[in-house]
Amino acid sequence: MKTQTLLYILFALLLGLLGGYLLFGATSDGSADEHARQTNHPEHAEQAGQTWTCSMHPQIQREEPGDCPICGMDLIPMNEAPGSDPAVLTMTEAAVALARVRTTRVGSSVERAATTEDDEQALTLTGRLSTDDRTAAVESVDYGGRLERLFVTFEGERVSAGQRIATIYSPELVVAQEELLEALRLRALSPELLTAARNKLRNLEISDEQITEIEESGEVRTEFPVYADRGGTVLEIRARVGDYVSAGAPLYTLTDYDRLWALFDAYERDLAEIEVGDPVTFSVASLPEQTFRARISFINPVINPETRTASVRAEVNNRGGRLKPEMFVTGRIEVGRSGGSPEGPLVVPATAVLWTGERSVVYVEVPDADVPSYEFREVELGERSGNAYVVASGLEAGESVVTNGAFQIDAAAQLNNQLSMMNRDVRIQGRDAAGMTAMPVADYRDETPAAFRDQLSTLVQAYLPLKDRMVASEPVGAAVLDPLADALGGVDMMLLEEEPHQYWMEQLNALNGHLEALAGTDDLEEQRRQFSFFSQALINTLTAFEADGELYVQRCPMAFNNEGANWISEQSAIRNPYFGDAMLTCGSTIDTLNTVN
Repeated sequence: MKTQTLLYILFALLLGLLGGYLLFGATSDGSADEHARQTNHPEHAEQAGQTWTCSMHPQIQREEPGDCPICGMDLIPMNEAPGSDPAVLTMTEAAVALARVRTTRVGSSVERAATTEDDEQALTLTGRLSTDDRTAAVESVDYGGRLERLFVTFEGERVSAGQRIATIYSPELVVAQEELLEALRLRALSPELLTAARNKLRNLEISDEQITEIEESGEVRTEFPVYADRGGTVLEIRARVGDYVSAGAPLYTLTDYDRLWALFDAYERDLAEIEVGDPVTFSVASLPEQTFRARISFINPVINPETRTASVRAEVNNRGGRLKPEMFVTGRIEVGRSGGSPEGPLVVPATAVLWTGERSVVYVEVPDADVPSYEFREVELGERSGNAYVVASGLEAGESVVTNGAFQIDAAAQLNNQLSMMNRDVRIQGRDAAGMTAMPVADYRDETPAAFRDQLSTLVQAYLPLKDRMVASEPVGAAVLDPLADALGGVDMMLLEEEPHQYWMEQLNALNGHLEALAGTDDLEEQRRQFSFFSQALINTLTAFEADGELYVQRCPMAFNNEGANWISEQSAIRNPYFGDAMLTCGSTIDTLNTVN
């Protein structure tokens, strides 16, 4: 009996243990599942391994929120989208409108259309404004003597016809007046003598009113006024107070600034496409928002042996006086092409290409996308033809490339940590990033003489104080710009030949134009804009030819409303010239220039 009771107790104990295991084990598993569900819920994103990054510096990634160690901005959650292509950026319609994105279909070089709005090919040329030589005239004196006063004393002063411009003491006039007064006293005896005396003064360009005044006053005038025969602007002062001048001696050279010449430099390869009568539009650095129009009136038949260019002239109406002689101009000549093969080399507009070190990049519109989408694409380019580049690889005919707003798209791609000019190491899904094409913008290092490199090094040393003033947020003046102009003028173009020479002349025109614009304004923000253009031309130059020393190409993606801008520094530490102390360390080094020691 006792044995049977013991067996029942053991059996009940086993059942209890089994029920407890099943009950509490199931509860534990359920709690784990619930905990997993809570962890994956969006409200618990921080506990799920969320990555935090800086909107300005995507390379900064942290496992918890905080401040960016570079610029101090708050870190934001990184929105990872598995399965999306980092090379393709999607945008809203509003963002596209805000960035003013425009696209152009890629076509062959024999096609006449480069855009859907204009079916003529545009040839981009650089040059300068000049006075119209036909309006130049010399203002001279009609009798010899000593200049007592000059009423026009500086070049650029406006002179009107009939304006008194000088006074002169003329012994010849003194004698002629004395003869007139003597003939006046003897007119009863010899009226012919009075007529001869008056005619003598008239031959000296003395007016009848002046002759009457002399006769009425009965006094000899020792200083006689000189009046301008024509109106214009003083181009040159040819005499000074106290000078003794002979009859016919020049006092001033006048010109008419209401009419100017725009003189463009056209390379040999472009001359066949330019004809007298072709329309041309151009702009100047001081008035970037305005476009001026003219027509080609003359093409110089002689090639300049130093620059290998011919001067192409257009006559410009300047009645408003906004244009000044010697301003640098950038012009677009509309030229038509006819005949030829129906197919030719593929070309892409120059405005579509972004340069970054040795890479050339375009953004290609993704066709038939539900939302505006643009693909980052590296391309291999050949020679430049007018305002376009020949495409060696990377694009196909019919694709549409972004020709306006590409910088804004690239900045947005960088902020999203997608493939961009700065984020060059992002992997493209389905592609090997190492297989992307990379060709130099221009590479003449093997052909560059050491003397030319030395001169570029001098130019860089003159550039660095300009960069430092931008970092200090101080407008620049002659103390900084004059040495830079001297260094630029000291680069000997004759050390280069053929293609290297032509490439340098293109960069030289840009450098001179933006240096002039820098000197033409005291506004710091406008100087920073021109500094960015000057810096990019210098980067292009140093990439193509090299210079001595170690230099870094650095970039601020936020400059100019997120367009982004580059600069050159001799040190790797970031010192931002576009924001100064406001964001001193914002930016990154995007390239190290190939240098020689």
